[in-house]
Amino acid sequence: RYLQRFDAHVETLQADAMAAASAIDGLRLLNRYLFDQQGFSGNFLDYYDPRNSYLHEVLDRKLGIPISLSVLYMELGQRLGLKLEGVSFPGHFLVRLPVDGGLIGLDPFHGGKSVGAEELKLRARNVLGQESLSDADLRGLLGPAERRDVLVRMLGNLKGIYSQRQEPERALTVCDRLVQLTGDIEEQRDRGLLYQAVGAHAAAVRDLEAYLKARSRAEDVEAVRVALIEARSRIARLH
Repeated sequence: RYLQRFDAHVETLQADAMAAASAIDGLRLLNRYLFDQQGFSGNFLDYYDPRNSYLHEVLDRKLGIPISLSVLYMELGQRLGLKLEGVSFPGHFLVRLPVDGGLIGLDPFHGGKSVGAEELKLRARNVLGQESLSDADLRGLLGPAERRDVLVRMLGNLKGIYSQRQEPERALTVCDRLVQLTGDIEEQRDRGLLYQAVGAHAAAVRDLEAYLKARSRAEDVEAVRVALIEARSRIARLH
């Protein structure tokens, strides 16, 4: 149903896209349609609402965060022939459009506005805590994000939100997907701790043991070992 709704947006846009003589015209068309006519916008009032990260909710509510709005923006733009790419920029996901002689940086959270180099440097410095940022540093931060990178970042956002809201069951579901996508041992550690939080102690033991084996000198070894002992103790008491 939601894919059909998305396709309807594409069909409406394509009807007007014939008049776009250049990539810049295509961007103007996309911005006008998505933000002015359809009313999609960044959710400034409740940024950490988990619904901002689910694309079907974004389509329903017309509210999102930078990465979810960027996904929608890219998918629509690519159907119009715009070679839009995601950018895992520090603190705020962006979209880029390669053009002759450089890149155009775009911010769908702020209505698809273009973002200049100096503003990008300022944003990056604020997040990274650096006093200065060279042009070469900025180019490194503006590399294209792979689809897997986008998924991992979206899931990471949700994991943090659900953990902050003390909803371990939902955080566990998200974390399990992160383990499947990345194979990251730190994510497996977090999954183990979440398994323990929901009472799945045998699963917690497997993940925590795997982490301690792989990261025997990590700074959090003692804390993880205490969690592992507690999980084993819970299993013993159940038996």
